[in-house]
Amino acid sequence: MGSFVPSHRMTNLDLEKIVDTSDEWIRTRTGIRERRICQKDETNSDMAVAAGRRALEMAGIKPSEIDLLLVATVTPDYRLPSASCIVQQKLGLENAATMDILAACAGFIYGLSTAEVYIKCGKFKRILVVGVEKLSSITDYTDRNTCVLFGDGAGAAVVIPTEEDRGLLSTFMKSDGRLGELLWIPDGGSKAPIQDINMNNSHQVFIKMNGSEVFKHAVRQMEDASRRVLDEAGLTTADVDWLIPHQANYRIISSTAKRLGLSMNKVYVNIEKYGNTSSASVPIALDEAIHNGKVKEGNIILMAAFGGGLTWAAAAYKW
Repeated sequence: MGSFVPSHRMTNLDLEKIVDTSDEWIRTRTGIRERRICQKDETNSDMAVAAGRRALEMAGIKPSEIDLLLVATVTPDYRLPSASCIVQQKLGLENAATMDILAACAGFIYGLSTAEVYIKCGKFKRILVVGVEKLSSITDYTDRNTCVLFGDGAGAAVVIPTEEDRGLLSTFMKSDGRLGELLWIPDGGSKAPIQDINMNNSHQVFIKMNGSEVFKHAVRQMEDASRRVLDEAGLTTADVDWLIPHQANYRIISSTAKRLGLSMNKVYVNIEKYGNTSSASVPIALDEAIHNGKVKEGNIILMAAFGGGLTWAAAAYKW
């Protein structure tokens, strides 16, 4: 595992100066106190490379040994070439195939599930999975309902085959495109290209969200996905040592834990420091939990996430 967050902190007090909000309003509704924000010269790929390099070092694997790179992101440096090709070049993954995954906040777990299948079928043996977002680049800092939520960061994992009694036990992923407009960016794609956007309507190139509807779907689907992977792995919620959820909103996290019958003592939460980093939130939280000693050898870890698309996913893992 490896992760990276920018050094610059944007606190709730900072946001009070640019939008009609307050520290109390943000904390009580989201659980967020601050988030990390890239400086102008920090890119999506820079963060992905930093997290990926740390994961490779922890795994003791050389860049040349990686044969597949999966990068989950909705904020690539460019529309072309892909984010994964840029990261491949910067990390020196000369022998890897690369692929982007666009599944928003569920992207990292989508990547783990994809890696699991490729490894089980024998196609690839050493896969680097990265979840990375520079959400500050698509956040509307005049919209107080969304700008308080998002931050930047990256997390990565090296996935390899093992004969040991550990690793990925099961994964699940699903989507419902009928609900796409609950969390989306209306303009800026090929349907409504940048050059055709009326400047009076320029805010349509930023994230738009129906928060109350997203909340309801997120809690219900994260619970369902979690129960599916536990059942497939022959486990119950009583076996779970740690729930590592997508860090979208403290209320979503606590409601999901309650529906699963898990004490908050078994839920790893770091949203107060980083906000919602989309596809990066689960790997950042997992990496942090591992390196600060919360996760012990043999622990059963349940990961769950929900994002725009709408997409959702879960994974059961034995550390």
